[in-house]
This record gives sequence, structure tokens and C-alpha cells, in this order.
Amino acid sequence: MFTANSAWLVLAVIAFNLTRAAGLIADQAGRLARATTATIRRALISVPARLARSARRIILHLPEAWPWQTAFARLFTATHAPPPATAT
Repeated sequence: MFTANSAWLVLAVIAFNLTRAAGLIADQAGRLARATTATIRRALISVPARLARSARRIILHLPEAWPWQTAFARLFTATHAPPPATAT
């Protein structure tokens, strides 16, 4: 029983830390850096978008004039960028 509770606690802490990191990466103005977890979840994770598939590609259609579009684009670019080149 203790190990199951411990595993849930570890998963909750990981989710919290990932959410806070996403808030830091997404917003340069600092609004999301100081926001609560619920605000970050509402602004970045619960995206009001539509998925479409065309020619074996997945397209994400975001709504026009969505207030968090630049923050979401910054987070998406940072997390899906190729890894930096390493000097050997």
C-alpha cells in the first residue's frame, strides 16, 4: 500500500514540475511563470484546437484570436526543436 501511494506522489510531483516548466518556457512576460497550476493547465494544456489528418500529416488547427497562441507556439517550438549540436 505504501509503495502505491509513493508512486502516485512521485507522479504528481513530476506532473507539477513539468507544468511549471511549461509555464516558464511558454511565457516571456512572466504571467505564466507566476501563475497557478490550474491557470497553466487552462491556458496551455487544455488547447481549444481541432486535429486534422491530411496526406499522412497531422495538422493542429488553433482558433483565430486565441489569447495564448504565442505562448503555445513558443512552448511547441522549444519542445519540438532539434537538439543542439554538441562540440566534440
